[in-house]
Amino acid sequence: MTITNRQSGTRVHEVADGIYRINTPVMLEGSGGFSFNQYLIKDDEPLLFHTGLRKMFALVREAVACVLPPESLRYIGFSHVEADECGSLNEWLAAAPQAVPLCSQVAGMVSINDMADRSPRTLADGEALSLGRHRVRWLDTPHLPHAWECGLLTEERTQTLFCGDLFTQPGAGSTPVTEADILGPSEAFRAQMDYFSHTTSAAGMLERLASTEPAVLACMHGSAWRGDGARLLRALAVRLSG
Repeated sequence: MTITNRQSGTRVHEVADGIYRINTPVMLEGSGGFSFNQYLIKDDEPLLFHTGLRKMFALVREAVACVLPPESLRYIGFSHVEADECGSLNEWLAAAPQAVPLCSQVAGMVSINDMADRSPRTLADGEALSLGRHRVRWLDTPHLPHAWECGLLTEERTQTLFCGDLFTQPGAGSTPVTEADILGPSEAFRAQMDYFSHTTSAAGMLERLASTEPAVLACMHGSAWRGDGARLLRALAVRLSG
């Protein structure tokens, strides 16, 4: 693990082969510690998943530079349109001249074609994209956990699921990868501030995610997780069903 900014505590850790977690702890009033994570896939066509907040751009850029030249990024991906997902999208497009936004077709249609300074590469549900050694596949998850345009990426070679806001954990996320329980803490956090949409399609979408048999869950908030991801996703489906 490499600390890239001692003042903010931003750090970088390789969570799977060629996949790096960038973690910045923050203090949020009334909720104690929290963290924001971005994930960087180092490859022929590098991909950054989640940009971080616009005001965090310099921190994330500094962390990316510890792994590869920021200007070499090819794709800037995100799950849905929200500040911590794509707040610094245009800053990244300016810093990486060959980069394009990577998002769902719905996100491109309703937001990114207008908001972004460069047209997006949109992915259809189930569509795969080769980055070189790594191959990612987009899965539409509308309203899971929220937002019509929501979707998630799975990296097939390392069986890593970039699961966005699923399994959000409180705290600084100082453990880069854990095998401990994250469902309990994430459900306790959700009980305090329920950010799920409660779509009736959640169980089916979670089962589809489970069928990819992820070995690593790349969570956006808190620690990444290693283990039987299918089992954990199915356990979440049971919790959501009440």
